[in-house]
Amino acid sequence: MSREMSAADRLLLGFCTVAVAFAAVDTYVVVLALPDMMAGAGIPVDELQRAAPIVSGFLLGYVAMLPLIGRIADLRGQVPVLAMSLVLFSAGSLVTAVSYDLPSMVAGRFLQGVGGGGLVPATMSLVAALYPVERRGLPLGIVSAVQEFGSVLGPLFGALVLSFTSWRGIFAINLAVGALLAAAVHLAARRPATEARGRLRLPDVVGILLLLTTLAAGLLTFVQPGALQRDLTWGRLFIPYVDGGSRWVTPVGVATVVAFVLLVAWCWLRPRALVDLRGWLGHLFAADLLGASLLAVALGGVVLAFATADPEVAVFSPQGPWFLTGSVLAVVLLMAHLRRAEAPIVPRGTLRPVPAWGALLVSFLVGWALIAALVDIPLFARTTTEQDSQLGAALVLLRFLAALPVGAVVGGWLLRHANAGALTAVGMLAASGSFLAMGRWDAHSLESLASSVPLVVGGFGFGLALAPVNAAILATTDDDTHGLASALVVVARMIGMLVGISALTTIGLRRLYAAQAADPSLGITELGIVQEQAVFRGAAVAALAAAVLAVALLSRSPTRDVDTAEVLRAGG
Repeated sequence: MSREMSAADRLLLGFCTVAVAFAAVDTYVVVLALPDMMAGAGIPVDELQRAAPIVSGFLLGYVAMLPLIGRIADLRGQVPVLAMSLVLFSAGSLVTAVSYDLPSMVAGRFLQGVGGGGLVPATMSLVAALYPVERRGLPLGIVSAVQEFGSVLGPLFGALVLSFTSWRGIFAINLAVGALLAAAVHLAARRPATEARGRLRLPDVVGILLLLTTLAAGLLTFVQPGALQRDLTWGRLFIPYVDGGSRWVTPVGVATVVAFVLLVAWCWLRPRALVDLRGWLGHLFAADLLGASLLAVALGGVVLAFATADPEVAVFSPQGPWFLTGSVLAVVLLMAHLRRAEAPIVPRGTLRPVPAWGALLVSFLVGWALIAALVDIPLFARTTTEQDSQLGAALVLLRFLAALPVGAVVGGWLLRHANAGALTAVGMLAASGSFLAMGRWDAHSLESLASSVPLVVGGFGFGLALAPVNAAILATTDDDTHGLASALVVVARMIGMLVGISALTTIGLRRLYAAQAADPSLGITELGIVQEQAVFRGAAVAALAAAVLAVALLSRSPTRDVDTAEVLRAGG
């Protein structure tokens, strides 16, 4: 149920929107930093496949944990989840910045994914709590716009930071900004009247000291400064108790573990501790931890099967059949659990309305088509331009990306007076037509300014569809499931992107091999164009399917003033 917004509400929503944008920037910044991160983890540049966990670890945290985080936001409230998501994002940034090998780097990226992913459903749920149904379109469009704008700023931010420092500087900045935003969200959410009536809460001094001790000892364990290691006295802190042992069996490593265990015990036993550990654990179980775990396994199997695949070889990775088998088994167990559980992760009836489950299906197809633009437009540019430059290819893609957030804001603004299904269909029809135009590009198409038309129209069309899809599921689900519903929409789009890139690339390669067999004289450039044309045409089909399903499934969602009035009359 929405209420009258105050200045503090607007400030809080502003901070949350900035946090979503910054987390989105981090999603794309790794693209430029990946070679240097590989070197930091001791992975040769020519063994790119070994670095896949750096990317898939983030995706795993982002996708697999989203439903659980969304459900906790419904139970505990959006603001605590937003603040905790920023804390996890900052912690992951810290671990990544000081990582010393691949496992520690992947662990940091996983935490970043969990924290960054949790910001999106909690923010969209906050919009639903602050705005009535017919006024959610514009704020949802703005949230979608800043999320997509991160894809524009990410590579630029990475290039800027790498111009004056190493890749670790990127994550150090993430740590600082994430911590500041966590504090800002916490302060903006405080109600002055409530604070005045309540007792002044003293800080948890012991908890703070244990946290600082854990951080200080942990930093020394991760970094192991050379100057201290060479010192006759301080160097003993870094000598393992066991010959050949890891840094975690050194005195400073053991001190880190002990301090962390004491911190956890203190937060568990003491009321009003630094972290309400019992409260969070209680909400974990209330959110159906078993069901959430099964859903995470199902989603994680899909992520690992497709995110670690080499599309030039197969649709999914060599271990993909095992991952997908695990996902299918987890889904079967989840279905049985949802029928028996008293309070399941997905409450009964949540997705029963047609626009609710229809939004997930449309979001999946939107992701399927969108990934073709994000990946294959730069590939086409690098294939057909004389200068094989990442910068040149990125500038071509920028025409598409710059139009996307504009379309998101316009779509949100139009949603108050336009039907969600029709608005989504218009956007995806524009995207489909743009892909068909790209499917006719030749080796010289990008030399003409006319090539900007499908890029701009396509980006605008995708943006136009974002807010209506989000608004449709929020309008047809209960207030106490908005966090979960928002999370499922994001998950559906991410899964669509993972499956789509593998399937479309496989289609493109088959077309390439067929063309090569028909005409062996074709060169690399010609074959590359044939492949990308097939990918664009496949994406056009996916976008068209999204448009058709949007009209069929989302049109009855009450997202407009007139829709709300009709629902009220019907209820009366």
